[in-house]
Amino acid sequence: SAAEAVLRRKRVRIDYHSRSDDEKLQRTVSPQRMVHYRDNWYLDGWCHKRRALRTFAVERIGSILVLDQDAVEMDDGRLDRHFASAYGIFAGAPEHTAVLKFSPERARWVAEEQWHPEQRGEHLLDGSWQLEVPYKHAEELVMDILRYGPDVEVLGPPELRRTVGGRLRASAAAYD
Repeated sequence: SAAEAVLRRKRVRIDYHSRSDDEKLQRTVSPQRMVHYRDNWYLDGWCHKRRALRTFAVERIGSILVLDQDAVEMDDGRLDRHFASAYGIFAGAPEHTAVLKFSPERARWVAEEQWHPEQRGEHLLDGSWQLEVPYKHAEELVMDILRYGPDVEVLGPPELRRTVGGRLRASAAAYD
């Protein structure tokens, strides 16, 4: 299992079915740690084919073979810089900052939530809450924004605003 490989510090060969592009892959991975995030388990590891750190959803691993080779070791600081610096489970250093404005009604709740350790927020004069969140990939952030419907407005960056607006228009069109 993935947990066994992490504990034994051994490389694994996995058959992986990627959600993002529906591709079936075989990878040799040096497991670094297991992460529990939003009710799902993930394996963070060094992918030897891509020569980079990657995250693999455990439920998408079809088979796993523990190899008789020691895993490449990464220190916790490097792992945290790669995996924990941007919003959500998608890794990498943040390249953008989302600026979100929540309605006064929703502000009471959102002001107490932690979306990211490096977030910044402030109450505005009209009672709304402005939240700034660093991110690299928008997919998960867009899903979280959409759950607030009309109680949030994306102020920036423009590409995030267009993406959320397009998703909301497509949702409304399904009801016309």
